[in-house]
Amino acid sequence: MKIDRARAQKAFADYAAHYNAADAKVKLKIDHTYRVAALCARIAQSLDLPPEDVDLAWLSGILHDVGRFEQLRRYNTFIDAQSVSHAALSVAVLFDEGRIRDYLDDAGADALLRTAVEWHSAFRLPEALDDRTRLFCQILRDADKIDILRVNVETPMEEIYNVSTAALRRSPVTPAVLDAFNAHHCVLHGLKQYPADNAVGHASLVFELCYPESLRIVDEQGWLWRLLDFKTDNPDTAAAFAAIRDELHRWLNAQSA
Repeated sequence: MKIDRARAQKAFADYAAHYNAADAKVKLKIDHTYRVAALCARIAQSLDLPPEDVDLAWLSGILHDVGRFEQLRRYNTFIDAQSVSHAALSVAVLFDEGRIRDYLDDAGADALLRTAVEWHSAFRLPEALDDRTRLFCQILRDADKIDILRVNVETPMEEIYNVSTAALRRSPVTPAVLDAFNAHHCVLHGLKQYPADNAVGHASLVFELCYPESLRIVDEQGWLWRLLDFKTDNPDTAAAFAAIRDELHRWLNAQSA
């Protein structure tokens, strides 16, 4: 299947143009989309996939967050727990409304792309996926996680999570969130009680990355360490983040050994 990247990028740009690009949150998701698509292609190339599969991985990145724009318009938040699943909304926009045909005519990859978009932000992938579908799901999930680290550094957490600077700086870390981090897996949204939990949760995404290239990108970009340079007036939180940094340095060194 041949994918016309220029056509797909124009389709995404045309769709996003219906929303207010002067809104920082809209621009954030536009920029995030292009970066995730590029990361998907880079990871796919590192796996020696054929060019058409590299393009398919890239397209999954272009598509994965189209529902974010409607989520923001309808609910004025990117927090799924306070609105709707943005992944489900992306599936609805693309496949229920038929907008996927704006990106490509051939429906041969629809099932794979639908699954990748639907599950890109889930805590775990379904066990029953075939190997090829799982591969593309994991590429997209890795790329999305990598760029989430950047987003949470470049965009103030106060804006993302609608909290004050004072609340962020005095925030404790929920013990269950630290337990999840120390168990080396993603932090469930339901465990997060305080603003600082979000930074810990995003740092824990590194444990879930599937491919060596993904870990190389994290090391190369450096957003993880900037995220963990968490400004706090809470001494317990400062100690927790120092321990988190030490553990991630140790873990990443072990992966590259």
